Amino acid sequence: MIMQNKKFEPALSLAEIARDLKLEFLAGSDFRENLIKVSDLKRPGLELTGFWKHFVPERIHLLGRTEISYLEELSPETRKKRLKKFYSFNPAAVIITRAIEPPPDLIELAEEAGIPVLRTDRPTTKFISLLSSYLEENLAPRKIIHGVLVDIYGMGVLLRGKSGIGKSETAIALVKRGHRMVADDVIEVKSPGGQKLIGSAPKATRYFLEMRGIGIINVKTLFGAGAVRNSISLDLVVRLETWQEGQNYERLGLQKENDSIMGVEVPRLLLPVRPGRNLALVLEVAAMNHRLNSMNYNAAENLLERINNRR
Repeated sequence: MIMQNKKFEPALSLAEIARDLKLEFLAGSDFRENLIKVSDLKRPGLELTGFWKHFVPERIHLLGRTEISYLEELSPETRKKRLKKFYSFNPAAVIITRAIEPPPDLIELAEEAGIPVLRTDRPTTKFISLLSSYLEENLAPRKIIHGVLVDIYGMGVLLRGKSGIGKSETAIALVKRGHRMVADDVIEVKSPGGQKLIGSAPKATRYFLEMRGIGIINVKTLFGAGAVRNSISLDLVVRLETWQEGQNYERLGLQKENDSIMGVEVPRLLLPVRPGRNLALVLEVAAMNHRLNSMNYNAAENLLERINNRR
């Protein structure tokens, strides 16, 4: 399960979008494997009136009641001219909302130009919201990183450190204490909207974990469905390193450090590892303490404030 850290640009085929959002193909079904790579949408109102200056063909274009009504009011010659021009820019796909029956020439010209036209029965505004969220989620920038991602009290904790430091064993100890494993070794991280991080395991390695001396185990099969989850937000990075005598480790918790992953800052802790230390217990406390910190409570600051108030 070795993979180099790398970024990759996700894409969705029209067939996947049609399947997930229950769309029907009206034209261009031979192009159902065409890829959509951008999450922005477009309602081509101005374009259909003859203004093409800022046309973006990579986007999915939506035709609702307003656009279809406008096309139906045009003369057959003008409508054909506008539609031919529209299709000449090779839009990625056209989706008609509200289960509207489009003018026949809209479908005929799309077939001639090889433009996929799909249809949904959902209202335009609601469908735009649904499709936008769907594309943002599935086309968010992604990166492969290494580590072990676990769910501790509903918080995504990423364990990082040198090979053999005990990340996988700690994950199993956490599972035994009622927490859940998300990914081992290879973690797929995406950033919807660039504001947060979501971590998951690639489908090929989902639920599998490598334990040195034992080999590969399936955590879901071994411990049950309640021991795993498919994805979680990445809330805390914990770096494990071998305990070094004389090293000045953080004792109060006043120093705040972050890891930058895909431009998103994630709080980071450094935990020294030595024989006899219960890392699962320490990580539980770290997760709970981080939750308190996110609620603007810091025990070290509170203690210092009390000490200062008694002077």
